Amino acid sequence: MGLYDNLTYESKELLGFNHSTLLVLAVIFIISIVLRILVSNVSHGFFGTIVRNDTIRQKTVKKGDKALGNVAGFAFAFVTINTLVKEIPENPNIIIPSSAEYLPSILQFLLVISIVIWAFRLVSLVYDLVRYLDKDDELDGTEKTLISALESVLRFVIIFVGAIFVADALGFELTSLLAGLGISGLAFALAAKDSISNFFGAITVLLDRPFKVGDWVVIGTSEGEVIEINLRTTLVRTSVDTIITIPNANLVSIPVENWGKRRWRRWQTMLHLDINSDPNKIESFCQRALELIQAHDATTKEDSSWCSINTISAQSIDIELNLYWNVNSSIAERNARESFIIDLMELVKELELSFYDGRIRQQR
Repeated sequence: MGLYDNLTYESKELLGFNHSTLLVLAVIFIISIVLRILVSNVSHGFFGTIVRNDTIRQKTVKKGDKALGNVAGFAFAFVTINTLVKEIPENPNIIIPSSAEYLPSILQFLLVISIVIWAFRLVSLVYDLVRYLDKDDELDGTEKTLISALESVLRFVIIFVGAIFVADALGFELTSLLAGLGISGLAFALAAKDSISNFFGAITVLLDRPFKVGDWVVIGTSEGEVIEINLRTTLVRTSVDTIITIPNANLVSIPVENWGKRRWRRWQTMLHLDINSDPNKIESFCQRALELIQAHDATTKEDSSWCSINTISAQSIDIELNLYWNVNSSIAERNARESFIIDLMELVKELELSFYDGRIRQQR
C-alpha cells in the first residue's frame, strides 16, 4: 500500500479530517455550487420579468443574479458547516483539525460580503422604481435628484449594516462596538447637524414634492423658478435672473407657495377704446369678446369670465376683461394669451373700432 492507503485505512484521516467528515464537506460543497447556479437562473427570470428598463435588466439584474447565487451558496455552506462544527463535542465520528473550527467564521464573512455586493447591485433598481411611479414617463430634474438621494441613502445603510455583520464575523464584541459607534455617531451628528438637516430636508422635499424643477414658487421672501434641487440646497432663479440658494432644512418649516400647481390661471386686463367709438359697436365687441373667451380651447370657468365696460374717461372707454386659463405652464399661458390677444385685435378691426393712443391725442 502507498502513503494515501496508510492514511486511509490505518489512521483513517487525511489532513486532519476523517473520511466521513471529508465526504460530508464534499457533499456540502457540491450542493452549494448547484444551489448557486439554480438561484442565479431563477433570479434572472424573476427580475428580468419585473424590471422594465433594458439597461438595468442587462447590467444590474445580470450582475445581481450572480451575487444572489453566491449569497445562497455561502448561506447553505455556513449553516451546514456551522452545525457540523457544533456537533463535534457530542459526536466522536466527526474529526476535523483545530484550524478548521474557524471555517464557519470565514463562511459568515464571505456571506456578509456577498449580501453587501448583492444589495449594491440592486440599488440601481431605484431608477426603475421611480420611472415606474412617474406618470408622464419622463424624468425631470427633481426625479433625478430623488433617485440620487435614495441611492446614496441605501448605499450608506448597506455599508453601515454590512460593517456591523462583518465585525461580528471577525469576532468583535458587538455590544462594545455599537456603544462606541453610538458615542461617535452622536458626536458626528452634533458636528454635522446642519448638513444632516439639509439632507433630510431634501428627502422631505423630494418625497412630498411640494414643487418640482420648472415651477414658479414663493419661499419666504424669495420668489422665482426652481432650477435645481440638490441634497443640500435648492436653487431658485428670480425674475431679474439672479439665483437664490435656499438650504433644504428651511423648506421644512417655511410655507411654500407654488404657482406651478395652479388648477387655473386668472388673467385680468383693461382695454382702452377711443372715446368717439360707436356705442353699439362697443356693446357688440363686449358680447363677441365673451364668446371668444368661451370658445377658446385654453380657457375654463366660463361662467366666471366677463368682458364689460368698466369706466369712461375724457379720453377713452375702458373695458375690463376677466378670464381663466386652463394650462399647466407659463409657456402654455403665454401662447394662449398671445393667440387670444390677436383674436381681439382682429375683432376690433372688424368692428371698425380703434384703441385709445395718448400719443396721438397729444400731437393734435
